[in-house]
Amino acid sequence: MSNRLPWPVRLAYAAPAFALAVVGIPVYVYLPKFYTDVVGLPVGLLGSLILILRVTDALTDPLIGFWSDHSRTRWGRRKPFILLAVLPLVLAIYALFVPPELNSDASLYWFGGSLFLLFLCWTLVAVPYEALGPDLCRDYHERTAVLGIREGSLLVGTLTAAVVPAVLGVLLGQGTAELERQRFEWMALLYCPLILLACTLCLWKVPEPSHAHQRHTPGTDWKALLNNRPFLVLLGAYTVSAFGSNLPATLILYYVEYVLQSSHADLFLLIYFVVGIFCLPLWILGGRQWGKKPAWLGAMALNTGAFSGVFFLGPGDETLYGILVALSGLGLGGVMVLPASMQADTIDIHEQLTGNRREGKYIGLWSVARKLAAALGVGLGLLLLGLGDYQPNQIQSEQTVFRLRLLYALVPCLCNAAALLIGVFYPLTEERHREVLKATRDRFRISQDRSSD
Repeated sequence: MSNRLPWPVRLAYAAPAFALAVVGIPVYVYLPKFYTDVVGLPVGLLGSLILILRVTDALTDPLIGFWSDHSRTRWGRRKPFILLAVLPLVLAIYALFVPPELNSDASLYWFGGSLFLLFLCWTLVAVPYEALGPDLCRDYHERTAVLGIREGSLLVGTLTAAVVPAVLGVLLGQGTAELERQRFEWMALLYCPLILLACTLCLWKVPEPSHAHQRHTPGTDWKALLNNRPFLVLLGAYTVSAFGSNLPATLILYYVEYVLQSSHADLFLLIYFVVGIFCLPLWILGGRQWGKKPAWLGAMALNTGAFSGVFFLGPGDETLYGILVALSGLGLGGVMVLPASMQADTIDIHEQLTGNRREGKYIGLWSVARKLAAALGVGLGLLLLGLGDYQPNQIQSEQTVFRLRLLYALVPCLCNAAALLIGVFYPLTEERHREVLKATRDRFRISQDRSSD
């Protein structure tokens, strides 16, 4: 229940977010185009496979969250999962980034098997890791700071992921399939040790609170979750928004190359994330000054309003696109950090209702929403692109260009507008959260008194 965490603990907790983000961008942004344009897999088939694996992967998240909630080991509830899964995770990353030269069918099996292993091990690491965060502190604003550092670290990792491929392209050269394979091999050699080091630092420096007094009450837990209105509203808004944001993440390379007819996708990603990183502390302050909900809705409105203009761009509009990307990036930090802090607040409501901390269950359900949104964003984006007349490394037809503009810009903006409308109904305020914590403390005190009697 301490109000402030030491900076070394904050930074150690944020380290895995940085490392996982560095890998996440290549997996979601660069790998689909690598496997279609270099390895030679059909774009529609690849999109369908990613969709199936992503949906299957999402089903494991609540199971891992439930498992970690009810684990009882001398090392804690969360840390053993991270320790056991991190090495298989880096092996899966290496296999996915460095595929052997096989025929089309064998390459598809290699991609599918490697991606399945990566998703499974990622869940075993990420769900317990994220579940550790809400339990590190309970203070309404300190929690925003701690999780803000984690989300800021994720943004820095994302920025690094956007820069490294460009740097490797300059150093190694680009333009051929062989050079592209070398670039991904170097990324694997850099990223795999980084994940091992970051997770080791977190396991070593971050304490895990003990919850040995809690009991297993599955019926009560699920009833309390379904009665947790703030969480359900937040989850609904986040899911709709996440689906929208995954479409441009998947299609930016295609959009920049075939709609803008530009080769500067890496630069635009850099602009977006640099602006987002620099503005993130302002959104933490905004959450303290205006309240988390108003700041979050304002960030979504800013992000969406600026990005809506991208739908109307065409060949040669690089400068205008860069301006709109920068304006959209102004809201990125708020869209990332404030929902994470609000989600942690809703978990405190569950403890008030049941006496149990169930971060794993809540993070697991949150991850299901995130992964299903990613599955639909990545899978449907590539599948719909493939259903047209998309041809790799060629000038695209007007129909394909329009479809890219529609999927990349208009659909995400409509999704964010819907998420804004849902988010208006989020009811948890700072005052209400203080009441929740007080009721929880009173309940625990009464329970302790009864035990002593």
